[in-house]
Amino acid sequence: MTNPWLALPEGRPDPGLTRRLRAAHEALVTRAGPTAPEQVRAVVWDSWRRSLVNGVDPDGQAPPVDLLDDELLAYRAAHPLAPVLPVIRRLLVEDAEADRMIVAVTDADGRMLWVEGDRQLRARAEAMSFVEGARWAEEVAGTNAPGTALALDHAVQIYGSEHYRRPVQPWSCSAAPVHHPVTGVLLGAIDVTGGDHVASPHVLTLVRATVAAVESELRWLHREQATRPVSAVRPPVARPTPRLEVLGRERARLVLPSGPVELSLRHSELLLLLAEAAVAGGGRTAEQLAAECHVGDAAAVTVRAELSRLRRLVGAHLLGSRPYRLTGRLETDLDQVRRLLTRGAVGPALESYPGAVLPRSAAPGVVAARDRLTASLRQAVLAARRPELLLRYSRLREAQDDVAVWQACLETLPPGAPSRPAVAAHLHRLRRAPRGPLHLH
Repeated sequence: MTNPWLALPEGRPDPGLTRRLRAAHEALVTRAGPTAPEQVRAVVWDSWRRSLVNGVDPDGQAPPVDLLDDELLAYRAAHPLAPVLPVIRRLLVEDAEADRMIVAVTDADGRMLWVEGDRQLRARAEAMSFVEGARWAEEVAGTNAPGTALALDHAVQIYGSEHYRRPVQPWSCSAAPVHHPVTGVLLGAIDVTGGDHVASPHVLTLVRATVAAVESELRWLHREQATRPVSAVRPPVARPTPRLEVLGRERARLVLPSGPVELSLRHSELLLLLAEAAVAGGGRTAEQLAAECHVGDAAAVTVRAELSRLRRLVGAHLLGSRPYRLTGRLETDLDQVRRLLTRGAVGPALESYPGAVLPRSAAPGVVAARDRLTASLRQAVLAARRPELLLRYSRLREAQDDVAVWQACLETLPPGAPSRPAVAAHLHRLRRAPRGPLHLH
């Protein structure tokens, strides 16, 4: 009896199989195929149906990037699979480049924590967001080996055209879930991705053997920890990084380890400008800050006085002088959105964007930062051509009179969408308006 979890039981792809799979996939996504054809494995067909119900676009944007930079590093350092990564590297990664494979380790939600192996393949895979921090759960990425393995809690292979999303169909993958051997909790999945050869039976056997070795190592680590004497020395507690929130707020809020601080508008502007300077790796003189804070001429002495008050408020450990600069790390919600856009994670960027940067501020430096971020987000949303993103963006104050955004909404919404009449009506009102700040760029 054929193993239903194997993609290519004979170990070789059949061009006829690819044609049949693509025809069945097209029939499903266009609602022309009411029953599962015999050419599609039941495990794949069921996954396609779940992807369809979850609203996954077979041609849409790549999976979202949930974790970035320091947040990713901190999350995976604390993950239960981190201590057993050497086992995975020894059994899979060391030979991955010679075998033309990528090895990925996910958490239980399908987020890629480690993506290693063949460098050329990894560079190609970045185009479909197969990168560390991206979430490949089946409900957002469609049928794929790690996502489907987690959804079914079973080892599985997905061959090329069995993927639900067409941009992923040139790839094949084999994955298996990993559980904690004592508690049975699902920890994540181990995946191997590459060409057609990755869908052969021996690759799934290798992945399952690696999972067995990982779970054995976890059991040993659990026993060692249980028998280890409790140390009286407590590990150092990491201090939370201060965070400056400026998006959609009339005045900034600085979240410190001691609690949140509401800043005045001028202090909001100064701290944001110094945070932006820190991103570029520098500081600002009083004269530069005066030019960035005030329209027209302003005395540097006024800025020095404000910075002196700001230092007393936030602490000298965060703010230095000569030149004025941040002496400690400060995160901003502005920079978080900017980094997500750089990664191509338009959905998460939009979710993290409640509104424009300090909308009441007329400081030239703040206005420039506001305009740059607004333009970048608008361009990314329009380029994505995803109706759910366009609708969410259209609710922002800055998009209310943006003809191009509302036109794109109307063009991308399907004919029967409930929101389509309201979008059409709003667009009609904008076009009939005699004058106003219409964004036609």
